Amino acid sequence: MRRTLRTIGATAAAATCVLAATSGTAQAEAPGPKSLYAPSALVLTVGQGEDANSAAVERAVTLTCAPRPAGSHPSPAAACAELTKVGGQFAQLVNDRPDAICTKEWRPVTVTINGVWNGKHVSWAATFSNRCTMKASLGEGATLSF
Repeated sequence: MRRTLRTIGATAAAATCVLAATSGTAQAEAPGPKSLYAPSALVLTVGQGEDANSAAVERAVTLTCAPRPAGSHPSPAAACAELTKVGGQFAQLVNDRPDAICTKEWRPVTVTINGVWNGKHVSWAATFSNRCTMKASLGEGATLSF
């Protein structure tokens, strides 16, 4: 019995030494930037409805501009170049006075851009009275042609 207690005591002491040697406070590295570029990652949508909150999304694409153009957008390089040209001012992508002749039917279409542009959270939406008006207002620009 005495020998068993001595063996248990020695085993416990050895386990304590092992635990003391292997335990310690885990040191996590502070998160650092993974690149030298501010992130620019956007989700662009087109949906049927009067506003961004109630529109039924019909199409959506992703667009990443930094560190390099990518995403599910059909022309990411051209879209990123266009956004850089307007300084991320999405309203400049819309022509307020399009030259097209469209019907006056009310079937609203809402276009949205949400995400991060040059490290800042952005949220933008524009509603058009119908698809003809939307296409005429957006013109030939790359960013909102998806």
